[in-house]
Amino acid sequence: MATPSRKGHLSQKARSALELLAVDPRGLAEPLLLTYGFRRKMLAGLVRTGLATAQRQTVKVRGQQAQVVRIRITDEGRRAIGRFRALA
Repeated sequence: MATPSRKGHLSQKARSALELLAVDPRGLAEPLLLTYGFRRKMLAGLVRTGLATAQRQTVKVRGQQAQVVRIRITDEGRRAIGRFRALA
C-alpha cells in the first residue's frame, strides 16, 4: 500500500511510482501507470497522503473526447523520495 507505515516508510512500489512521476512535471495518465503494474489502490494512497495529486482531464483520442486521470507528484512526494535516497 502507498500510505506510509507508522514509521513513515513507503513500499518499494510506491517509491518507484513517485520516482516515475517525478520525471515529467505534467504528471502521467493513470492508464499508463497501470500498464507499469501500479495498482489503483496504491496510486490512491499516494494521493490520499498528499504525495501526489490526481486531476481529471478531457483528451482527444482518434478524434473523440475521453476522460483520463493525470497523476502528478507533489512537493511532499519529492521530499519523500529525497529522504529515501539520502538513506540509501
